[in-house]
Amino acid sequence: MKNSNKLIAHILISLMTVWSISCSSGDDPSDNSNNGNPTEEPIFPSGLTLQISKVGSDSENPNGDGSGTIQCVASADDAVKYGFRFGNGTEMESLDGTMEFTYTSPGTNQYTVYVYAYSATDHSVNTSQTITLYVDDTYELVWSDEFDVDGAPDSSKWGYNIGTGQNGWGNNESQYYTNRPENAIVENGMLKITAKRENYLGSEFTSARMLTKDKYEFTYGKLEIRAKLPSGGGTWPALWLLGANIDEVSWPACGETDIMEHVGNNEGFVQSAIHTPSSFGNTTNLGGQTIGDVTSQFHVYELEWTPEKMVFSVDGNVHYTYQPANKNDQTWPFDLDQFIIMNVAIGGNLGGTIDPEFMEGTMEVDYVRVYQ
Repeated sequence: MKNSNKLIAHILISLMTVWSISCSSGDDPSDNSNNGNPTEEPIFPSGLTLQISKVGSDSENPNGDGSGTIQCVASADDAVKYGFRFGNGTEMESLDGTMEFTYTSPGTNQYTVYVYAYSATDHSVNTSQTITLYVDDTYELVWSDEFDVDGAPDSSKWGYNIGTGQNGWGNNESQYYTNRPENAIVENGMLKITAKRENYLGSEFTSARMLTKDKYEFTYGKLEIRAKLPSGGGTWPALWLLGANIDEVSWPACGETDIMEHVGNNEGFVQSAIHTPSSFGNTTNLGGQTIGDVTSQFHVYELEWTPEKMVFSVDGNVHYTYQPANKNDQTWPFDLDQFIIMNVAIGGNLGGTIDPEFMEGTMEVDYVRVYQ
């Protein structure tokens, strides 16, 4: 009996020893290792601060000088980058914690600026600050063409697309775009873009497509174009913008802004449209209005472009506002430069059936003005 008790005690001691060794070798629930490899501990930035300066702010102008520009400086321990949000639906990255931003909504308004500090493990902390800022709604003319010198359009301001839609920028249109005076000329203070029925290099029609690409490009502002439109079934005049980065990112990633399009087969109705990666071609982002005398009288076609929205109007009467609720590179590729295009197409996807009696139609442009 004594020997049996000794044997049992020995077995119990051996089992306890094995259990102790097993626990010490990694079965401790508090052990953070993973198959012998320690997991990365999260790092959270600390001590985040945000300083905001309003440009031109002084004792007489506590809400800034009217430019709407603010300068932000953020700082935090263990931060490797920062993200700023200004209420426009996007986050702007900064590696050093500095950022400049310009608000454009006119008047005195309150804005809440958020900043996020990110660590090397991509963990973040954030803080915010609410400011009162004054934005002067007075625009200044920054670029224009008044077309007051007869002859060829000013080559320092305008270039041309040459050729047919086979060049990659057509919409099944029937014209051949040229830079000839027969299709684009300044006369008596007016630019005249004329579409003609004539056989030219294999095409039955000619016209002109003028653009400011690589000559003048801008971001935000107000664009006014005073024009009288051509008539005739199949005519398709357009005043519009394209993203200056089109050669790098292609269309529609560059963004397209159609200020005015008119179709001779639906005379009197003018429309504006937005083309983005989220809606392009037969886009759903469009609106327009009917104006009975667009082919006999001049009207001012206007775009007001801010970081928040695009507003389209004719003679001050708004017919469409584009302001996506969720702004990202799919819905809003409009925080970069765009250039101006003016053309008269014939036929094509929107122009439609060409009147067999059509011989010639001219879009006359009194001026193009950009304000900021």
